[in-house]
Amino acid sequence: MSTRVFSTLIAAAVAVAAAGCSSGPQGPAQAAEAFVSDFADHDVDSAADRTSQPERARAALGSAWDQLQAEKLVATTGAARVTGDTAVVDYTYEWHLPKDRVWAYQGQLQMGRADGKWQVRWSAADIHPQLGNTQTLQLRSNPAPRARVNERSGGDVLVPGSLYRVQFKPSASSDPNGVSVALANALRRFDDKIDAATLLRAARRSDGPYTAAQLTEWEFGEVNSALMGLSGVTFSKEFDLVPTDRHFAPDLMTQIRKTVIDEVDGKAGWSVVTVNSNGVDTDVLEEVDPQTSPSFSLSVDRYVQNSAQRAVDARTEQAMMVVVQPSTGAILAVAQNEAADKDGPVAATGLYPPGSTFKTVTAAAAMTAGLATPDTVVPCPSQIVVGERTIPNYDLFSVGSVAMATAYERSCNTSFAKLASELEGDDLRTAAAALGLGLDYTIAGLPTASGSVPADHDLVQRAEDGIGQGKVLASPFGMALVAATVAHGSAPVPYLIAGHQTQVSGDRPQLKPEVIDGLRLMMRKVVLGGTAERIVDQGEVYGKTGEAEVDGGSHSWFIGYRGDLAWATLVVRGGSSDNAVAVTRDMVAALPPGY
Repeated sequence: MSTRVFSTLIAAAVAVAAAGCSSGPQGPAQAAEAFVSDFADHDVDSAADRTSQPERARAALGSAWDQLQAEKLVATTGAARVTGDTAVVDYTYEWHLPKDRVWAYQGQLQMGRADGKWQVRWSAADIHPQLGNTQTLQLRSNPAPRARVNERSGGDVLVPGSLYRVQFKPSASSDPNGVSVALANALRRFDDKIDAATLLRAARRSDGPYTAAQLTEWEFGEVNSALMGLSGVTFSKEFDLVPTDRHFAPDLMTQIRKTVIDEVDGKAGWSVVTVNSNGVDTDVLEEVDPQTSPSFSLSVDRYVQNSAQRAVDARTEQAMMVVVQPSTGAILAVAQNEAADKDGPVAATGLYPPGSTFKTVTAAAAMTAGLATPDTVVPCPSQIVVGERTIPNYDLFSVGSVAMATAYERSCNTSFAKLASELEGDDLRTAAAALGLGLDYTIAGLPTASGSVPADHDLVQRAEDGIGQGKVLASPFGMALVAATVAHGSAPVPYLIAGHQTQVSGDRPQLKPEVIDGLRLMMRKVVLGGTAERIVDQGEVYGKTGEAEVDGGSHSWFIGYRGDLAWATLVVRGGSSDNAVAVTRDMVAALPPGY
């Protein structure tokens, strides 16, 4: 044989060997690994071609990916056990499904050799060991129940549900006047103040469809037939937190709903089931229970809130009240009447001159600075001149020289203007901060503004501030904190939703015990024989009245506490402070025993 011929035979042998090496895996383990690798790469065509029944395999493998909505599959093979022309190879699949769900399990691939080539002997068990050949996998989501909002005693005030938004667009109506009358008549059963003419005017001013009402499913069912067919009236159904009582703190519930609406959804559960050819579930292969979002617990007390609401609703002027628990800072009630609602959440954010209730701050500053104690004799003439400003008492009354406690009890402007004029420029602001007033509070569920107490180095301005008439402003929320601080001995941190921390911006210095004791003594005298005698029959009440002069009249104030309840009541342009005392007495008298 020539050298050329021998070389040619060697080359041919090498080529055959190379061809044999490139024809694919030779053993069952390698064939199984190639199958699961293609399956994991979502290459169902290649994976199916490595089985004994490519068409059936292709459909089943594709269905698994689709029905599981899979994002990723991690697949590995394990030990191989060979018996002649058959083998068993272990596999592990780890499916990564939507929303970070992971499903892992193990099974076995049945392998067979035909014509010297190993392949997967197809069955649905190559996808999951419990999957039948006529079955498919399916991913199911199991929604979690939405959270509820409870008041202090555990009763629901906001629950998951649906609201029907009733909208009116006059330009799309063939008879706007007639429709507005029919719409108002239908809705008046839920709000007796709805007026057809007012509704039509508001709808015409609206840029788009005007929302005439938001009704619960039950309410919508009551008026559905009356609303159907009204020209220009449309409805839309949407998920919301629905009040269990539309009259329970409506403005406050609106603020709370805005705060928690994005947190009410729990974590949905999920399951993987097998479904037969008739679409019937046959087995559950994996199940993860839903995780319900815990209910939101409010500090609001149903009895206090309802009592406060009824009390302010009895006034025609804007009237509002905030009640706080001194020992914990829990906001027990935020009540304002419909007249006040028109200006927004003013019980917590509205800033008004506090009048003589601010003498509580001035007294604290005077005692802290060492200028006076409750027993210190101070002048109370009918009027006093500070700088170029003449400051009078109400109706120019005079009681001569009396103890500061008596001046506080009688609400002597002249006494406290003089004390304020003798303070340093920062003293009133510092005392106010110690009583919780003038700081910024970030409270989940409740926009707030406690007040504004500027430092003032001007003698006249400081005297006016000292009687709550100068540049000083306060909200009922802020003045409720003043009363709560006197009751508790230090300024509490107010909160509305349990578990949601309140952020307080600004220093709150601690008042000395003798200052707190002095304030308590004086506030009790106001009730026992001073300007708040109207409420003396309601137990051991401590308080301070105030009448703040403003354009067009005067604001009526009363702050105080009894036991573990502290409050501030304001009747805007309500005149005599006795009116605010009367509103507060109505609230306290309506409370159940034990409050």
